[in-house]
Amino acid sequence: MPTYEYIAEDPNKACRVCAKGFELRRPVSRPPLEKCPLCRAPVKKLVSRINTPTISKPLSVSDAKSAGFTVLEKRDEGVYEKL
Repeated sequence: MPTYEYIAEDPNKACRVCAKGFELRRPVSRPPLEKCPLCRAPVKKLVSRINTPTISKPLSVSDAKSAGFTVLEKRDEGVYEKL
């Protein structure tokens, strides 16, 4: 089940939970929330951040080989050589 983020449309007329924003796990098949479950104030769905891995250093040929990949280097037009 994905996690969705919601925040109040008007923080001045909302409870402290939806004024700061909250996360909610809901099935994909259900429509997005329109009101806060606690205070019934209108809420909007936020675009969530995505989690991508960070690479601290570029991968070397030896790293790729130790991971089981075949490393090829382009020598000529359409010609590759296995390293």
